[in-house]
Amino acid sequence: METASRVEAVTKGGLPVVPSQYIQPPEARPNLHHAGDAAPIPTIDLSNSDSAKESIGEACRNWGAFHVVNHGVPIHLLDRMKALGLSFFQDCPLEDKLQYACDSTSAASEGYGSRMLLGAEGDVVLDWRDYFDHHTFPLSRRNPSHWPLRPPDYRQVVEEYGNEMKKLAQKLLGIISESLSLPCSSIEEAVGEIYQNITMSYYPPCPQPELTLGLQSHSDMGAITLLIQDDVGGLQLYKDDHWLTVPPISHAILVLIADQTEIITNGVYKSAQHRAVTNANRARLSVATFHDPSKTARIAPASHLIGQHTKPAYKEVVYGQYVSSWYSKGPEGKRNLDALLC
Repeated sequence: METASRVEAVTKGGLPVVPSQYIQPPEARPNLHHAGDAAPIPTIDLSNSDSAKESIGEACRNWGAFHVVNHGVPIHLLDRMKALGLSFFQDCPLEDKLQYACDSTSAASEGYGSRMLLGAEGDVVLDWRDYFDHHTFPLSRRNPSHWPLRPPDYRQVVEEYGNEMKKLAQKLLGIISESLSLPCSSIEEAVGEIYQNITMSYYPPCPQPELTLGLQSHSDMGAITLLIQDDVGGLQLYKDDHWLTVPPISHAILVLIADQTEIITNGVYKSAQHRAVTNANRARLSVATFHDPSKTARIAPASHLIGQHTKPAYKEVVYGQYVSSWYSKGPEGKRNLDALLC
């Protein structure tokens, strides 16, 4: 209750300074006096999968991230998802939001919250973020009654959006496989049944953005993440010891390679280390759609990529154990993935 009340107060312009539990250690604070160069990640046209294959392979190898256009997801659906998110966070009374509060003691539980990592109060620096997590695949996890009732089309739009994003994720995993000269189904078969979560993130204006992060440095733990964002900006990628800003591109979808795909590709393709910074003037909204293995899936480098002269770069891991480590220890960049290096 206290955390949610903090978010509501700041959204309405409440606090003159940042509470201590949100202040990052000096080494993690963003240098907002030098906002960072724009990350020159490629924008790839998906209207022709064959021509996109080489560009996607190069982007996965060099960046772990790329924008896609002509992706097949209806533009009106992208716009409506962002509008629904803003409506919930900005217009919904706090008491209504709390009806959907997530279980803060359970990792990635469904619902409304603002505390991502597990751990005792005071042990974890909090992100300057408010979020709503929806469980959308497999269909056995999907229960729209756990989602906001208003606006009236909220639940229908989230279901439709999840369906479209899953189709796009499967298409992209196929192209990524083929870019490595693997069969189209290789990465998806290694992942197994896809578990999809859709997380709307809202970053309120922050009175001291130089002390905080909207989302701490991390790489996503699953297979592939598809992200849309408004025009405010704040997402940064880490490359060659520098943080680079990712400018929003209207109606493009940002693709982030996640840790399990780095393992499956034996490190040939890299997961994207990223974070979100805040600002003092404008709230920011993003919608991330995560596509992950089941908790029981065993993830290891693809056998097609291992041979006499190529050894496995990563140990096999049970995905559920990886998730538990990520949420309990914290990501600190890519340290959970690095712990699996052979």
